[in-house]
Amino acid sequence: MTKDRAMVRSIMAVVAVVAASGCGGGSPFDYVPASGRLTYEDGQPIPAAGIRLQFFVQDVAPVDGAHPKPAAAHLDAQGNFTCVTSYRYGDGLIPGRHKISIDYAADATGKLLVPREYAHAASTPLEVVIDGDSAATLVLKTPRPR
Repeated sequence: MTKDRAMVRSIMAVVAVVAASGCGGGSPFDYVPASGRLTYEDGQPIPAAGIRLQFFVQDVAPVDGAHPKPAAAHLDAQGNFTCVTSYRYGDGLIPGRHKISIDYAADATGKLLVPREYAHAASTPLEVVIDGDSAATLVLKTPRPR
């Protein structure tokens, strides 16, 4: 057997073991399905394609050593998002307080379409509180940049 063939077989064996074992039993957190809309304060959509929201939970402690992951949602041209994903596609948000950053909100020249502080988790004033009772429909608004 050639050296390359032996390496390919070794890699295939590792991939098979990883695939068979999976990624563990799943997330230890509960999730609430979430959807919504992001617009300017006057209700107009932000004129950019490809905007992504990231949700950073602020008040949930680790469970069995697992830390909550930031969730994400992608906006359509009208600012709507139908699916927030934390752990598995479309699972939603962990109940609690979340800070929200607005990513990729720039025009073709690179000019930001939202105030700079909204683009970073550490400085964004945009927040929501998710309760654990039912699906969340979020209405998010941001000022226009100065």
